[in-house]
Amino acid sequence: MPTKGKKLLIIDANAIIHRAFHALPPLQTKKGEIVNAVYGFCLMFLKAINEIKPDYVVACFDMKGPTFRHTQFKEYKAKRLKAPDELYSQIDIVKRVLTAFSVPFFERQGYEADDLIATIDSLMKKKQISPKPEIVILSGDMDNLQLVSDNTKVYTMRKGLKDTILYGIDEVKEKYDGLVPSQVVDYKALRGDPSDNIPGITGIGEKTAIQILKDFGSLENLYKEIEKNSEKAITFLKPNLLQKIIDYKDQAIISQKLAQMDNNAPVDFSLKEIEFKGFDKEKAQKALEGLEFFTLIDKFLGLNSQKKSFVNKEKKTRDSQNNLFSGSSAKNENNLEEEIKTLGKEGVLSRELVKLELDLLPVVEQMQKNGIKVDFKGLNKLSLDFEKEIENLQKEIFKLAKKEFNLNSPSQLSEVLFFNMGISALGVKKTPGGAISTNADELKKIATENPIIPLIIEYREVFKLKTGFVDSLPKMINSKDGRIHPHFHQLGTETGRMSCSDPNLQNIPIKTKLGKKIRECFVPEDGFIFLSGDYSQMDFRSAASLSGDEKMTRFLQQGKDIHLMTASLIFKVKETEITEKQRYLAKTLNYGVLYGLGPYGFAGRTGISFKEAREFIAQYFETFEGIKKFVAETIIQTKKEGFSQTMFGRKRFLSEIHSRDPRIRAQAERIARNFPVQGTSADIMKMAMAKLDKENIFNKESKLVLQLHDELVLEVKKERVKETEKRLKEIMEKAAVLKVPLKVETKIGENWGEV
Repeated sequence: MPTKGKKLLIIDANAIIHRAFHALPPLQTKKGEIVNAVYGFCLMFLKAINEIKPDYVVACFDMKGPTFRHTQFKEYKAKRLKAPDELYSQIDIVKRVLTAFSVPFFERQGYEADDLIATIDSLMKKKQISPKPEIVILSGDMDNLQLVSDNTKVYTMRKGLKDTILYGIDEVKEKYDGLVPSQVVDYKALRGDPSDNIPGITGIGEKTAIQILKDFGSLENLYKEIEKNSEKAITFLKPNLLQKIIDYKDQAIISQKLAQMDNNAPVDFSLKEIEFKGFDKEKAQKALEGLEFFTLIDKFLGLNSQKKSFVNKEKKTRDSQNNLFSGSSAKNENNLEEEIKTLGKEGVLSRELVKLELDLLPVVEQMQKNGIKVDFKGLNKLSLDFEKEIENLQKEIFKLAKKEFNLNSPSQLSEVLFFNMGISALGVKKTPGGAISTNADELKKIATENPIIPLIIEYREVFKLKTGFVDSLPKMINSKDGRIHPHFHQLGTETGRMSCSDPNLQNIPIKTKLGKKIRECFVPEDGFIFLSGDYSQMDFRSAASLSGDEKMTRFLQQGKDIHLMTASLIFKVKETEITEKQRYLAKTLNYGVLYGLGPYGFAGRTGISFKEAREFIAQYFETFEGIKKFVAETIIQTKKEGFSQTMFGRKRFLSEIHSRDPRIRAQAERIARNFPVQGTSADIMKMAMAKLDKENIFNKESKLVLQLHDELVLEVKKERVKETEKRLKEIMEKAAVLKVPLKVETKIGENWGEV
C-alpha cells in the first residue's frame, strides 16, 4: 500500500540536549536532579511533533569514545571544553523519555550522531516508497545542512529554543550567500570549523570561502584548476591567496573528510520499527510525572489523543471535566501515596512529613471534587468589558504611534517604538535575535519615556487576562455541577507548596483591579458564603524562627509592619516619616534577601543604581545580623551535607552546589538559602490543613475549595460562618510552634474578590 505524503522526523538528540542545557536555567526535581536539558528536549520534541506531524520518528545519539575522525585527525574536537557532568547525566534520562513515548533511537561506537542521521537519510531514500517521504532533521547543529535536498530539510533553532527555522535549499542558499547544500562540506574545508577544531585553510574566512566556491564550484575543481595552472585560477585567485591554498592543501583535504558525514554507518531499520503511532498514555504520564514536568503532561497527552482520534479539543476538555472524578481519582491517589513513601525512603521527607502528606491525600482529593462555582453570565459580561477596554487602548496606542500595527507582534512593536517613534532604548536589553526587547520588564524601564509605554503594558495585561482566564474559564465549567475543578498538585513544587493547574488560579493577579474583577466571578452556592484564612508575613515568621534574628523576631512578636520597620532602620528615619517608595524598597529587599536576590536583580526590580543596590543589601545585613549568619551557615551546611532542609525535615538535595559551572553553582546556593524558609512555610500550611480536617472543619457545610499561596478559601453555610471563622483562625494559628506567633487574617465575602 503506498505511503503517500509520509514524513520522517530524525532527532539529533545530543545537539538538542546541549542547546537546551545552555539555553535554560538549572531546573531541578525535588530530589535535586538537574533536568533543564531534558525539559528543553521535551519542548522541542513536542514542537516538532506538533508542527511536522511525522509518520516515522527516530532519534540518534553520540556514543562516548573516539570516532573514525579522531583516527584521521587526532586534534579533532580537541579544543572543545568538556561539558559539565550535569549535562551528561541527563542523556540517559532523555533516552528513558523517548522510550516512554515509543520513539526508537540509535547509537553506534565509533560514529557520531551526525553519521547515523546521514545514514538513515540515505537509507530512507532508497526504500521502496512512492512518493519519496519528506525527511526533517531536528537539530541544533548546522553540520546537518549538508544533507538538505528536495526531500530533506533541517528544523533548527536560531537562538534559544523558541526561535526556530526550517532549512530547505533556498534557506541554505540565503544563509551561505548563494551556496547550495552540496557545497557546505567544501565551505568548511576552506574556512574550517572552530567548534569541532576542523582547521580549514589558515587565513581563509567566511567571505573568501564563499567566493572561492562560487568561482570554482567545489574543492576538487579548485585544485584541478590550480594544478592545470589555468587562466581561471590565475585570474580569480590573488597571489597570496593562491599560495595559501597550495601550501595548505593537505589541511583542506583532511578538513573536508572531517566535515563530511558518513552515510554508511552500521545502521539498518524497517519502516515498522520507526513508525510513530502515538504513545502509551500511562507510560508517558509516568515518565513526565517522575521528572515533575506537570505543565507538559497535558500538552503531550493532548497531542497523542489528537493524532489518534481527532477529538474536538473543546468537547474533549468538557468530557474530561465531567469524568474528572469518576474513576481516575483513586488511581492518582495511589500513585501519590507510592511517591510519598518513596520520598520518605530516599530521605527527602522525614517520618513526620510522610505521615502528614499521606494524611493530606484525601483532603486534597476532596478539595478537587468540591471545585468552585463560576458565574457564567458574569464572565461573559466581563469578556465584553475587557474587549471594549482592549479596543479603547488600541485606539489610543495607534493614535500616539500614528499608525496601526499588530500589537501582539514583538517585532512590529519594537520597530514602531524604537525606530518609527524614536523612543530611547537606553538600558533596554536585546532579544537573542538582536532586536530591542519589548517584554514587560524591559518596557517598565522606559515607562516614563513616552505615554504610549504605560498604555502598551496595560493593553498586554488586559489581553492576557481576557484570553487566559475570562474567555477560557467558561470552557472549563463542569456541565453537571456548574463548577470548575482545578487540579491541585500536592507535590507540585520542590519547596512542598502545592501548585494548581487547569486552570492555574495562582496566576490571577491578587492586587490589581482587573484580577479582582475576575475573582468576583467565583461565587458560592445559594445559602453559602466564602471564608478565607490567610497567613500574614508567613515567610518572615519562618525566617525569624530559623535564623533567630533578634530584630526581626522582636518586630513580629510586637505585631509590627516588618517592611516599615526595615525601612526605618535602613534609612534611619522614624516609622511615621517613611515614604511609600522607601517601604517598597524595604519590602523588595526583605523578600529579595530571603530568595537570593543580588545587587543586579535588586537594581533591576527597583530602578535604583547597582551601587545603591549593593549598599542597601550591605546595610540590610548589618541591620539583620542573624539573617546574614543564617544565609552563610545554610550554604556552608548544604555544601557539607549535600542538602538543604526545612525546620520539619523536608530536604532538597543539591549536589550541583559543587558544580564546576559557576552558573549552576550560584543557582544551587540561591536555592539552598531560600528552601528552608519557603519549605517551612509550606510545611506549616499543610499541618494546618491536616489539623483542620482532623477537627472536622472541612465538611458538607464548610467545604475547602481553594489552597493558594498562604491562603485557604472555604465555602461555608451562612449560619455557620462566624463559628467556623473563629475555629479556622484558632487552629491555623496553632498549626506549629515557632519563635514568633503565627498570625492569620480572616475575611468573609459573597465572592472570591471580597476575600
